[in-house]
Amino acid sequence: MKSPIRIRAYGIPAAQGSKRSVGRGIMIESSKKVKPWREAVRVAASEIYENQPIEEPVSITAHFIFPRPKGHYRTGKFAGHLRESAPRFNTSHANGDLDKLLRSTFDGLSFAAGGSVLRDDSLVVSVESTKAYADPNTPPGAFIYVHILS
Repeated sequence: MKSPIRIRAYGIPAAQGSKRSVGRGIMIESSKKVKPWREAVRVAASEIYENQPIEEPVSITAHFIFPRPKGHYRTGKFAGHLRESAPRFNTSHANGDLDKLLRSTFDGLSFAAGGSVLRDDSLVVSVESTKAYADPNTPPGAFIYVHILS
């Protein structure tokens, strides 16, 4: 297998959820956060990958990183330190389901949706994905690896 295409997108990952009708058969994203996230992925990918869109099966690994809510941190003398009760894993409903995070990210990679890496996201045949919280050394965004399987 070839080395993966490594993409580091910065920003707040956004889940692509349902669409809503604005009339005359026109549908738009319900969340205003999706468009900026797709654009962040698209820009990061275009800086790394300048070849023709991939037209072969691929496997995607995506590690999504979210900022921690302020409530996870202590205050006063220990401000900036995590509370003992702060969750280790990001299971927050507000950050979205992995499948919906992947949908918006795949659109940022897909030529069919304005991206430059994949001809179409139907070429994704395998996925590994995680959600985590950012730490001082890792800002929010995602690490995305595209593995060409042929």
